[in-house]
Amino acid sequence: MELALAIDFWHWWILAVALVIIEILAPTFFALWMAIAAFLTGMALLLVPEMQWQYQVLLFAVMSVLSIVMWRRYYTKNPIVTDQPMLNRRGEQYIGRVITLKQPIEDGHGKVQVDDSTWKIEGSDCPAGTKVKIIKIDNVVFQVEIVKE
Repeated sequence: MELALAIDFWHWWILAVALVIIEILAPTFFALWMAIAAFLTGMALLLVPEMQWQYQVLLFAVMSVLSIVMWRRYYTKNPIVTDQPMLNRRGEQYIGRVITLKQPIEDGHGKVQVDDSTWKIEGSDCPAGTKVKIIKIDNVVFQVEIVKE
């Protein structure tokens, strides 16, 4: 019980640093907001040194939730704009591309080589040599349709 009463402002700052380290090692963009709340709790304790530990924990919890909610709200209203929106969405980069099949599509399933990768495909049965267009991706499976020439 006395250990809980001995919480000082720098304990909260150490927690903040630990949370930042966790954020660096496992970039979830979640621990950062809790680190900010821990730092602010330490600042509040520095200003009001007689604050009981229960109020410190409550303040930390409330500020953690508020900071996370405020960030989520801000991010949904102001998404990051980039000149390469498909950079980390490799499969979606291939939508609209026309490919010649090296293996037939049988029973609605097949495989296709696109650049340096092999992808599963689904579509109408057709022989090897048929040109197909990638129209959609479902998880890691391309949906294709036969190209009419």
